[in-house]
Amino acid sequence: MHLAELLTLGARPAAGLLLALTDRCPLACAHCSTDSTMDSAQSAGGPFRRLVAGFEPGCRPELILMSGGEPLLRPALVAELAASAARAGARSALLSGMFFARGGGLPPAIRRAVAGLHHFAASLDAQHEREVGRAEVFAALDAVLDLVPAASLHVTALPGPAGRDYLDGLVAEVRRRYGARLPMLVSAVQPTGRARDLLPAPAPGAARGGGPCEFAHWPLVDQDGTVYACTRQSLLRGGGPAHLVLGHAARDPWPVLRERALADPLLRSVRTLGPVATRELHGPAGGCAADACGSCLGLTAASAAGAADRLADPAGQRIERAVLALTSARSPRRLALARGALADYADLVELGWAG
Repeated sequence: MHLAELLTLGARPAAGLLLALTDRCPLACAHCSTDSTMDSAQSAGGPFRRLVAGFEPGCRPELILMSGGEPLLRPALVAELAASAARAGARSALLSGMFFARGGGLPPAIRRAVAGLHHFAASLDAQHEREVGRAEVFAALDAVLDLVPAASLHVTALPGPAGRDYLDGLVAEVRRRYGARLPMLVSAVQPTGRARDLLPAPAPGAARGGGPCEFAHWPLVDQDGTVYACTRQSLLRGGGPAHLVLGHAARDPWPVLRERALADPLLRSVRTLGPVATRELHGPAGGCAADACGSCLGLTAASAAGAADRLADPAGQRIERAVLALTSARSPRRLALARGALADYADLVELGWAG
């Protein structure tokens, strides 16, 4: 499963499911969006197992994407979930910070977990390199590439000339070493989690982040089993508003969660018009201009009623169908740009892609 296909699936509502297996991570990266440490929360794996084991060939997501924290702190759970999903016909992918690469080699438990995946994504950037050396990451990736059908590199960079110089050097080295075998998603560091201390505060001004929300397409199962309609983990840390909670993995099966994600009028409006426009149209009124996430968090039951009325109208239905069709038709490069990829490096997501 190529990175380009992952991005394409990401544009389809409920085509995939994000599983945050743990908040814990042994690395201390300065830009960590989830502010993870080894003291962070980690719940029992039962809710994840129950939800994935309930997939049926005729009703399951096309992909489960496992993340954290660091999901490979739980290699047995990763292997079990990947195998369970595969029995229903779902594929699996994982994003890792590569902690296990320190000291060389691929531990047996990690090897078994990785071998069951359809895609392995590794994080590597200037902040990660202070925790795990580039040469160690590449050595581990060499072993991983012998085990998985496809892999990718996920890179973030700080703004400014130093960040650009780092990216240019890393991209050149990856291309020399792996050619088109390792596509890359290159994005700017976002001001969430520990990264807030690295970036200047945004200037006050008009609402930002207009347009359909790319983060409301797939549900997220957080480490405690709560299922959210938004994949911005840092936004939901400590619990999200009621309109973003779809249920709980310990009690709600996939068909129920999928139907809630697809049918909810607020979520449909956020995916169609975007959270800023949804708030402007359906309230609450007043207050300062908010960005996309702030607008979404501020939506209310009254907002849901207004969105339901608009989407029940034939014109609203036509707009919804048109936006979904346009979103699904975008190239992987354009989908990457919509998710924050840096324009000068966006073509790298399609390296080696035959689609």
